[in-house]
Amino acid sequence: MSERNLSADSEPRRRRRGATGPAGDESVRAALIEATQRQLASAPDGEIATRAVCEEVGVTQPVLYRLFGDKNGLLDAVADAAFEQYARRKQELEVTDDPVADLYAGWNDHMAFAAENPSLYQLMFTPRPHSAATAFRRILDLLEATLTRCAAAGVLVTTPRLAAQLILPANIGVALSRIAQPGLFDDPVLPDRTRDAIFAAVLTGARVPSDPDPVRAAARQMRSQLAITSTDKLEPVETALLDRWLERIDEPH
Repeated sequence: MSERNLSADSEPRRRRRGATGPAGDESVRAALIEATQRQLASAPDGEIATRAVCEEVGVTQPVLYRLFGDKNGLLDAVADAAFEQYARRKQELEVTDDPVADLYAGWNDHMAFAAENPSLYQLMFTPRPHSAATAFRRILDLLEATLTRCAAAGVLVTTPRLAAQLILPANIGVALSRIAQPGLFDDPVLPDRTRDAIFAAVLTGARVPSDPDPVRAAARQMRSQLAITSTDKLEPVETALLDRWLERIDEPH
């Protein structure tokens, strides 16, 4: 899905000044988010003007501020809406029996999303002061879910959480660098080389740990298996206690 597609919606909606009540507010809110996406897609510097957004939708600026608080609140809402697009895209990816293959596919698709939606991607991942957007956290959760499957298969050398904290910033860093400075980061295989280097640090198939700890590995695998399939052999409090013990065994030294 490209920004061209994102901005190719119907003609800007007009005459919304009289919309009132929850249904009207929700309609205006959605229209303002869509208009902001279009403004972002056409802005060479990635900046938007709230006045222009309001004029496109046909409302006054006080309406925007009532619904979003301020410009930052509007941008947070746009970033979270972009995550929903990202999540729908991820749901369309095939989930195979090979979690490592799915991890590779996820990295590659993340890079494709960034290339197709550069302005939205920058909004989602470039730090903004006082941002309350949840997109970053939710994408990290999606990645951790795939990494939990890798851990359950016994191919992860660290915890899903720590692996995600290594993989996602690298993925984002390469994507943002290629968007902001394409002339400097013009190596066409840079994303693949970065991916392979990062995955080599977390996957057993790419690198044998220098100091393997079979107990940690077993605890990590069991904890991940329980997270995926659960068990009816234990009471909930016992399951929680076992999870905590396994987590402690797998803590970095």
